Amino acid sequence: MEIKLLEQDFSICKLKDFSQADLSRDFCFVGKTDQENSLVCPTEYIPQNIIEKEDGWKAFRIQGILDFSLIGILADISGLLAENKIGIFVISTYNTDYILTKTENFQKAVSVLRENGYIIV
Repeated sequence: MEIKLLEQDFSICKLKDFSQADLSRDFCFVGKTDQENSLVCPTEYIPQNIIEKEDGWKAFRIQGILDFSLIGILADISGLLAENKIGIFVISTYNTDYILTKTENFQKAVSVLRENGYIIV
């Protein structure tokens, strides 16, 4: 399975609302519940109306379109990273999954995945 490294630095934010978020940017992930408005975006595009934010994340994407019938892909990746004491933040889209790690753990995560048969592109 191929893993694509993304070059951007990411931030995870809690927002008052989405009025200042530029949702037209690539890699803009939003989540809205009855308790919060969340945004994950490249750090350079953080809106002004944040309540809280966590900077210092890097990301990779599982390449290709993952069929909903596929089982265990995230479990395998998260298990490998957990065994190596690497925390993750996961975003799932219709097509695939994105895994974020803190910047200081990113190269170690890439090495762990490569050592376990993942192709890094």
